[in-house]
Amino acid sequence: MQFVVHEHPVGRAATNYIARADLAPFGLEGQVEQLWLTPAGEGRYRVACVPFFTYGIALGDTVLLDGDDYVSQVVGVSRHRVLRLLFTPDLPAADLRRAADLVTTEVLAAGLPSEWSGERFVAVDVPPGAAPSGVFAAMEAAVAAGHAFWEWADAEPFAGRS
Repeated sequence: MQFVVHEHPVGRAATNYIARADLAPFGLEGQVEQLWLTPAGEGRYRVACVPFFTYGIALGDTVLLDGDDYVSQVVGVSRHRVLRLLFTPDLPAADLRRAADLVTTEVLAAGLPSEWSGERFVAVDVPPGAAPSGVFAAMEAAVAAGHAFWEWADAEPFAGRS
């Protein structure tokens, strides 16, 4: 089993809980994403990170866990969205650094929480009412140059373990 971890979750707190999301329903057989959560009472948890690979879950959503600590269901939506960008593996290091710096600059300028997984993958939280036009422009430039791919994480609904 391969684990996708969040080294710097945006919602890190003293009372975080780590659960897992099976990535097999999203075409990533044998992979699991560790999601950071905060207790929300009555066996519910609020997502405290920006999911990298899990579809249909965003920062602030409320979830239930099964007996094995896997996310089983989304029971409350925060209306946040996750915008994800993956830089291509063949992008030279200098070009990658420039493109990643541009995206990071725009994410910071927009005041949006984000998390990086390595050097080539970023997940950006887009809360309701946010105006991420600079982030979109930076991402679109990377995609138009053939250096990256992007997607919304709500392009597919959440699917728990089968």
